[in-house]
Amino acid sequence: MKQSKFPPGWDEEKVRRVLAHYEAQAEDEAVAEDEAAFEDQTQTVMEIPNELVPVVRELIAKHQG
Repeated sequence: MKQSKFPPGWDEEKVRRVLAHYEAQAEDEAVAEDEAAFEDQTQTVMEIPNELVPVVRELIAKHQG
């Protein structure tokens, strides 16, 4: 069996808690959360080609580091 790798600060328990949150979330709560994310003036949401996702993640990691 393959051992899972988690991002820094994450472990199996945190993943389970996040999954439980979203699985229990009502549809109207999910919509409100999505709408709030799009209204956040400190973040940008954009579409990028799937093949560029690893490059973008690397850039974000370098920026945060």
